[in-house]
Amino acid sequence: MSALRRRLWVPVVLSYAAFILVGVSAGVAGVLLPAQIDDYGLDKATIGTTFFTFSAGFMLAGSNAGPLIHRFGVRTTLVVGCGAYVLAGLVTAARPPFLALVAVQLIVGYGTGLIESVLNVYLADLPGATTLLNRLHAFFGVGALLGPLLATWMLGHLPWTAVWLVLALAGLPLIVGFRLALPAREVHAVPEGSEARETSRHTASGRGLLGATSREPAVLLGAAFLAVYVGLEISVGNWGFSFLVDGRGQGDLLAGYTVSAYWLGLTLGRFLISPIAVRLGMTDIGMTFACLAGVTAGAMLAWSLPGPVAAVVSFVLLGFFLGPIFPTTMAVAPRLTAARLVPTAIGLLNGVSVVGGAVFPWLAGTIAEGIGPWTLPPFAAALALLQLVLWWQVARRMTTPSTNPRSIRTEDQGAI
Repeated sequence: MSALRRRLWVPVVLSYAAFILVGVSAGVAGVLLPAQIDDYGLDKATIGTTFFTFSAGFMLAGSNAGPLIHRFGVRTTLVVGCGAYVLAGLVTAARPPFLALVAVQLIVGYGTGLIESVLNVYLADLPGATTLLNRLHAFFGVGALLGPLLATWMLGHLPWTAVWLVLALAGLPLIVGFRLALPAREVHAVPEGSEARETSRHTASGRGLLGATSREPAVLLGAAFLAVYVGLEISVGNWGFSFLVDGRGQGDLLAGYTVSAYWLGLTLGRFLISPIAVRLGMTDIGMTFACLAGVTAGAMLAWSLPGPVAAVVSFVLLGFFLGPIFPTTMAVAPRLTAARLVPTAIGLLNGVSVVGGAVFPWLAGTIAEGIGPWTLPPFAAALALLQLVLWWQVARRMTTPSTNPRSIRTEDQGAI
């Protein structure tokens, strides 16, 4: 193992652990929703307001992650993100009044958004970045797989607030780990010439970086694409349990395991599809189109075929083909904008994407409340078709790897 790999091994492992925790948080959300609805005496549309405050916090984190990294460095920004997550988790575990629960989701979203955005930026700068990013998001799937199992088991013995207490305590070692494992500042080489002067000027002003990035059409289309993606992923993850129990008559335990199978498919897709696509000679663009077709097929299968076996198969297929879409988009982010704007672009992509994670799950819950829980699969199919249109537009504006200096990766050096 080279000296570089030895130095980066601990931070990379901590990054994977942080994404496992983020995945667990996403995985428990859908299982906790019925318990929260009963506890607070609310309907699905009202409890869905927590999606919006979480989204606002996450988007805020994504929009200022790049400037924070430039000003304070990766280590400090990560410690702030983990600290916000732990604090909000402890408040949630105290079972606050509903309005306070809605408000604290802003802090949960901000902490989660900083963790995700900063780690995407950090790993995108390392050798073997594409492999590292796919593994990073695969470990999110590991956490999301474990989350429903953890929540289902704990709800059989404890109130829903105990789940959040466990999540908050699990975040404490990450604060210590990142504080010890990362240097105080990451040193980045500044290019020579006029672009160096422009980079320094923008680095001094976070608004300059964000403003320049938000005017890039390819970045905006990529953000819209990921907003629909996250909306679809979280809609199925959050409301899949209710769909299976209320729409298909499954028991709570079987429904919880089926949702876990969905997250298992997501994890396997991120570990397996990209290597298979490389062997087949597929490009990132072609692989994503194929995955979107698979997502549409999985949603149609869940809609058209009754029975528990069909539900498990369709949920696994949905997760499997959804899996590579987000990390692949992050991996090609250097092909969407200029090299100096890539860290801010990654934060913006990550931050805006969660808007879909609020709007579309809320819409799915509202439709289910008014029409019936059976509407989840056709809703997912509609979002998959919208993704196809948006990805086509993104692909048209994507540069080739050789035209963007930041996209020239030293993949032969291997991943950590």
